[in-house]
Amino acid sequence: MTESRPANVRLRSFSRSLPMALLVAREAVMNRFRSSLHLFNLTEQQWRVLRALTSVHQVEVLDLAKATCLLAPSLSRILRDLEARSLVLREHPEADMRRSLISISPRGLLLIDAVAPYSETTYAEITEVFGKDRMDLLHGLLKELTQALDALPRPDHSGVELGEEVAGIVSDRRRGRPRNERG
Repeated sequence: MTESRPANVRLRSFSRSLPMALLVAREAVMNRFRSSLHLFNLTEQQWRVLRALTSVHQVEVLDLAKATCLLAPSLSRILRDLEARSLVLREHPEADMRRSLISISPRGLLLIDAVAPYSETTYAEITEVFGKDRMDLLHGLLKELTQALDALPRPDHSGVELGEEVAGIVSDRRRGRPRNERG
């Protein structure tokens, strides 16, 4: 392995990166749930959609995407798979056939009822090991962080011109996930 050199700019320690800390914590939590989801042949995203649908009668696809933090193209694929398994229902209002209203089906509710004891057992284990008061505090802090960040204006770097050397590295071709452009 070659010896690495630190970046020329000063960055906080990788271990103090908030996005990484949140990802590591998410992985630790999801590792507790994955086994039961696999038992019921569900992906994490499918479970997220089904769980969200248990709290509403019907929901528009874009609202469901926002509630589940899924990109619309991913949600479209997930809904197609859940529909094929008869776990969700799709309705098109007569007034606007372009709109889709999604709801959980009776079969989907039956699956939720089957998964629920496993999910609740996992929550209880996490709460026991972490502590109820700390769990409540964590939920509260995460909610406060979300609200504080949502209140800030979205960063706009559209007018920034990169130096020639960096621009050559970046190039005009954009890669990665499409960005959700909210106003």
